[in-house]
Amino acid sequence: MQPGRYNAAAMGSLNSSKLFGGLLTGELLDLDQTAEFRHYPAGASIFREGDPGDGLYVIVEGTVQIVCRVGQDERRVLSTLGPGEFFGEMAVLDEQTRSATALAETEVRARFVPREDLLKALEGNPRLAVRLVKEFSLRLRDFNHRYTMEVLQAERLTLVGRFARTIVHDFKNPLNIVGISADMAAMDNATLEMRQTCRTRIRRQVERMSNMISELLEFTRSSGSTVVLGRMDYAEFVNSLLDELRSETELKGAELILESEPPRIRLLLDPVRLGHVFHNILNNACDAMPQGGKIYLRFREEPEKVVTEIEDSGPGISPEIAPRLFEAFATYGKSRGTGLGLSICKRIVQDHSGRIAAANSTRGGAVFSFSLPVRREQAAAERG
Repeated sequence: MQPGRYNAAAMGSLNSSKLFGGLLTGELLDLDQTAEFRHYPAGASIFREGDPGDGLYVIVEGTVQIVCRVGQDERRVLSTLGPGEFFGEMAVLDEQTRSATALAETEVRARFVPREDLLKALEGNPRLAVRLVKEFSLRLRDFNHRYTMEVLQAERLTLVGRFARTIVHDFKNPLNIVGISADMAAMDNATLEMRQTCRTRIRRQVERMSNMISELLEFTRSSGSTVVLGRMDYAEFVNSLLDELRSETELKGAELILESEPPRIRLLLDPVRLGHVFHNILNNACDAMPQGGKIYLRFREEPEKVVTEIEDSGPGISPEIAPRLFEAFATYGKSRGTGLGLSICKRIVQDHSGRIAAANSTRGGAVFSFSLPVRREQAAAERG
């Protein structure tokens, strides 16, 4: 669409603009006389991305949107300009094509300053050049601020989405057990013993999900909360978990093999939170073996610590993820999940004054190990 042309009285002087205001003397007065008058109806394109940078526009009436294409069919409004403001200066200065599209949001009346005339005016008037650079800098600052805020918002939304996927993933296992147990208890031929077993299993899974929610809430809080540990026989603690752990792994086609017995020594621990470490590591192992496999559980007592190792027969830990395995939102060799569970496991073990690590075994699978501290005098006292 060819822009209409209007007389100077109808369009106003360049002196009313932010760029030229108060500077119209000498050569700039000639620029005011020669600047072209243009009119664009609402919705019209003033110039498009990729067009030649042939000049600068000063808005007299109406509003103009500067629009950038950010995808195949998506466009983003970078800024909306009104009377007295100018646009199109970037392509004029760098001698490149237009980097964005200018659209008339409303009916627009503008003055057009050809590139050659503007460059000549800048050479003869240093104050105009300084003002142009200043206005350009202010626009860049504003654009940078808005871009930063949009990036931060996008990152927040991404983290929320990944956090939600982690919650869904971690809750699938206990929900599956609850569903299967409920179906078994409702069978016509279910015995009283079977129903009591299913009831106990469901109750444990509900408690487990409640504890998982608490752990997720803890992850979102700042560190420094008080950790309360109680003295408990480690063998009794592990044995109380085994049936539940075997039930979960069997549902996913994996076999849990106890290679050595847990040591009978009393340690300071939180059985609920430490149980979450076992569940999470074993579930990760099952996810790494979708066709089934073996999981080996073994224990080793050393003078100052008890070491628990969980090894699987899966593909092992890829070198790319190994350095970030215990970071929040890092994945562990699987397409779903975010690694938030392992990050929580690290925090739990650290709250027990222990350490957690992971490596690949000589058999090819992954080995997760965590240690819990034992004092020499404590160990001697416990053995009597």
